[in-house]
Amino acid sequence: MAFDTFQDFIAMGGHAPYVWAAWGLTLALLLGSVLHARAERRQLLRQLQRRVRREARQAGRSAEAQPIQTSRGGSTNDA
Repeated sequence: MAFDTFQDFIAMGGHAPYVWAAWGLTLALLLGSVLHARAERRQLLRQLQRRVRREARQAGRSAEAQPIQTSRGGSTNDA
């Protein structure tokens, strides 16, 4: 093993502040990246759900406003 004791490992030969700061920053950036990706995914899914609901409402309105065409060219809403 490169270090004789656990204390030597923690001290990193006198470079501990730099080594552990680099590890900490790397871990924080990786964790932040994962959390950001999850938040963006949730936001995208919410936007897609809103879009589907909006398009379904619009399709329902346009179907009510327009008469249904039959195969002969007439509409079923004719009186």
